[in-house]
Amino acid sequence: MLVKQLGETIKNRRKELSITQPHLSEIAKVSTNTLYKLERGQGNPSLEVLNKLAEVLGMELTLEVKKKH
Repeated sequence: MLVKQLGETIKNRRKELSITQPHLSEIAKVSTNTLYKLERGQGNPSLEVLNKLAEVLGMELTLEVKKKH
């Protein structure tokens, strides 16, 4: 999944739960700036950051590795 799509997914889920960006960043222990960038499809978030956000948002983070053809 591209970072832009990932950011949209996180943003949509956050809004579904009626959580503000500052509140999500606080409870997930992720910087507000990192969250802002991620939701705009910018930056390169670590798996640790994505996992923290997914946990708070009640989402599951999965990783798929495919062999090139």
